[in-house]
Amino acid sequence: MRMLFCGDVVGRSGREAVTSRIPVLRRRHGLDLVVVNGENAAAGFGITEAICREFFAAGIDAVTTGNHLFDKREIVATLASDPRLLRPANFPAGTPGSGAYAVPTGDGRRVVVVNLMARLFMDALDCPFAAAEAVLAEHRLGQNAAAILVDLHGEATSEKMAMGHHLDGRVSAVFGSHSHVPTADAQILPGGTGYQTDAGMCGDYDSVIGMKKEAAVARFVRKVPGERLSPAEGEGTLCGVFVETDDASGLALRVAPVRLGGRLAEAYPPD
Repeated sequence: MRMLFCGDVVGRSGREAVTSRIPVLRRRHGLDLVVVNGENAAAGFGITEAICREFFAAGIDAVTTGNHLFDKREIVATLASDPRLLRPANFPAGTPGSGAYAVPTGDGRRVVVVNLMARLFMDALDCPFAAAEAVLAEHRLGQNAAAILVDLHGEATSEKMAMGHHLDGRVSAVFGSHSHVPTADAQILPGGTGYQTDAGMCGDYDSVIGMKKEAAVARFVRKVPGERLSPAEGEGTLCGVFVETDDASGLALRVAPVRLGGRLAEAYPPD
């Protein structure tokens, strides 16, 4: 199975980078599953139902989120009605939506997408490790799940790496999101799980993590509140991670970074 996970989509530039390229990538590289983190898709803060529809129409199978999920309050209704939009599984009990979604494939297999949120330097949530265990008690790799892809939305690289090793051999891939900067550690862990600490962002990299650089730099220089941050509007880069899994075990065979368009050196999914 061939899957692509795209990191945080930031604003219109990020949306265009994703929606213009995903249909071509699916056809050209035979992708069975495409997942994007969409929590910054609506002008950099949150996501809307209309943006979700735009993503699904482009061939995206599931949308994960994180700490900016509820920046647009209208999304609560979408969470409750559309299982393709996920929220972190370790949000408190009673939060609308679900942290896992089993995507049906054309050949009858089930691919499970899991959304978790880390806690170091983040919101005080339930334990993501315990939440992962609860999901895996229901979905077992190589048994009732052909593949399991985990998006861990978090700040600390150490916490993301710990989750990768904790789930090694039990999921197909653990990919991090949230930092908006792609890490250079794409690998297959000893137990067979694909891993990258952060997939990076889909957006304009002539920016400060996707936001217009002038206002962002001024905040650091002057240390006083300035104008509201807004997404950079130059050409966006689709930034993510590709993973190919073994049909029998569901474990990773290949992992590779993907970077298309914009300012970063291009890297295509392997054929």
